[in-house]
Amino acid sequence: MGKFTGVLLASDFDNTLLNTETARRTGSAVPELPERNRRALTYFMDQGGTFAVATGRALAAIEKFVDQIPMNAPAVICNGAALYDFQKGEYLELINLDREACLRCQEVLDRFPTAAAEAYPLENVIHAVRPNLYTRQHEHVTHVAVQADASLREVPQPITKLMFEECHETLETIRAYIVSQPWAARYEVFFSDRTLLEVTARGASKGAMVRRLAERLGIAPEHVYCAGDEANDLSMLTMAAEGFAPANCVDAVRACGATIVCDADHGALADIVEILDRRY
Repeated sequence: MGKFTGVLLASDFDNTLLNTETARRTGSAVPELPERNRRALTYFMDQGGTFAVATGRALAAIEKFVDQIPMNAPAVICNGAALYDFQKGEYLELINLDREACLRCQEVLDRFPTAAAEAYPLENVIHAVRPNLYTRQHEHVTHVAVQADASLREVPQPITKLMFEECHETLETIRAYIVSQPWAARYEVFFSDRTLLEVTARGASKGAMVRRLAERLGIAPEHVYCAGDEANDLSMLTMAAEGFAPANCVDAVRACGATIVCDADHGALADIVEILDRRY
């Protein structure tokens, strides 16, 4: 027992827990977790707190980094389409896309010939159609090479999410096209980066899965805190007792009312733990 017993803190990985944006843009090495964050999270857990990563990354793209992360709860992955227990090595919950999602998203690719797409089956291999510059940047920060396929129709089923990769302006057009379709209500469509547009099944979001994680752990909603920097984090930032965001967050996150802390380079999670330390 400690002062944080019954408290859940869930944090986005990229550009919240640590800064991967510079590595993505420049091709430099992905940095280590800031030592200030490591010390703060270790203290938080030593005092009874529960810490979980809530990331857009699929299993293949996060498992190589898990040893660096002080974490004592299952992780929300695939933008809330899955809950994975790294200690047990198994999925606890899944919200898969239907097969029609691949067919529909391939039609979108046919309509936008410069865009690439990635698909994330449970086989833990990332598949890509028409890999482009943004695909290669994503490979660099995830440390996972994609398997190229001619079409999304060929991707093994089931899958947890699909992701389009192109410049932001083109992705905005793609998003507008998708949400105008009669089938759009069956899916969640959101940005996880300016060059990454993600599609999950309706109800598969970080906020929904963090809520389910808290219920599994018996943690009351008033003691659930979340941190994130991008549009795909909004669902958990707004459902939390308090949402936090690093200073490098996008405007939509800042506008949602999240409490702003220092940027991802300087230990945003440590700032959050300090705030909670005063509160509890």
